Amino acid sequence: LGPKGRTVIIGQSFGGPKITKDGVSVAKAISLKDPVENLGARLVQDVASKTNDTAGDGTTTATVLARAIYSEGVKNVAAGCNPMDLRRGSQKAVEKVLEILEANKRVITTSEEIAQVATISANGDKHVGGIIAQAMEKVGKEGVITVKEGRTIEDEIEITEGMRFDR
Repeated sequence: LGPKGRTVIIGQSFGGPKITKDGVSVAKAISLKDPVENLGARLVQDVASKTNDTAGDGTTTATVLARAIYSEGVKNVAAGCNPMDLRRGSQKAVEKVLEILEANKRVITTSEEIAQVATISANGDKHVGGIIAQAMEKVGKEGVITVKEGRTIEDEIEITEGMRFDR
């Protein structure tokens, strides 16, 4: 969980095993035989995917939170709580958490700070973190960075001005 997360090896039906620290990859690899249990697993996969799409990180934390919310929700409903009251209360809690996060956020601006965050997201790989920081300097905060596997041993940054369409 977090920047000190542990590595997971995922067996695949084709190719070699996948080694990752990425929560969304772990969540997507889970498939259960029981259809009802698998439905729950797919909901958690959706939480992880949406977190990854929105924030690019924090998928394991989102998964842990989803489980806690589900577990406490089931307990409360079993104890007689109105599910709609529980939903409204959860929404109010989310609004409060967002307020607190907004009040406590720290904007990163320097190349060193960007490299530090990128290194964490790159499973601790400082080289990759540095390349991402260089790319961020070139494209700016609103720019888009796409990482592709290359065919050489050299890492390179390619800048495309305007729009780019892949065929």
